[in-house]
Amino acid sequence: MTRWCLPTGLAAALAVAAPAISGTAAGLPACGTPGPAPTSPPTGPATVDSPRACRVGGPVLESERIAFTPAGYHHLGAGTRGEWGGVSGRFSVVDGSIRPQTYDFVVGRFMAKRDLGGGRIAWLEAGWSETGWASPGRQHIYTFDTNTNRWQFYDQYAVRPGSQVWLDISTDRTGLWRAWLWWNNRWNLLTQQRLPLGPSARIEQYVEVHVDATRQTKIDVPTVTVDNVQLRPAGGGPVRYWREDVATETAAPSRGGFCLDWKTRYDTWTAGDCAGD
Repeated sequence: MTRWCLPTGLAAALAVAAPAISGTAAGLPACGTPGPAPTSPPTGPATVDSPRACRVGGPVLESERIAFTPAGYHHLGAGTRGEWGGVSGRFSVVDGSIRPQTYDFVVGRFMAKRDLGGGRIAWLEAGWSETGWASPGRQHIYTFDTNTNRWQFYDQYAVRPGSQVWLDISTDRTGLWRAWLWWNNRWNLLTQQRLPLGPSARIEQYVEVHVDATRQTKIDVPTVTVDNVQLRPAGGGPVRYWREDVATETAAPSRGGFCLDWKTRYDTWTAGDCAGD
């Protein structure tokens, strides 16, 4: 039984599924009770060897991704032109004016992706979301990958407007990609997927807004702050801040009343409503 009303046809796409970890997660222990939100920033990049690293256990709410018209999307952020081994950083969480029983959503997310040609793209993304179909009015930690083609929500991690979430998407030398959340002062492995990305991929950092194409409206998005964004070189090496010397493509807003402000290109920035900017 679902716990909320959904747009027609979407209820059947939602289910409580097994944990979103494929494989053995290199023997990581289960995270168990999530514990409190972190009180300090990460002590280093997320790896299976990070101190006290764990893997998410328990049910994960899943839903299939819905096909939307491109006119419904507003992308605020940037992507790399070259390929990297991962990305990490911090997003603030806000309360957008997302309408229940719609396909509206707002997310703050990182993504690793590869264009496979023929109109096919493979990717893994992780971030926070607020959607019109999954517990409307509530913010969630989520992942999406093109192996499962599903949104996966991790509601054991209680985030709300004003929360700050540290996220990491990265791969090992075998091309196994992992999404991590810093919680309870340790890295929690949300999902790992063997995608056709290889050991490096193009990286994105976005605040993304979608308006239900069948019910046009203006969605208000309070300012989201993104900072401490760092990239991992392909093939290994120390992480580095995403700065102007990294070949980068930006997605400036062209409509919709949203503004993007680069405080430091490209590791510290804000995006959201233009009012007051």
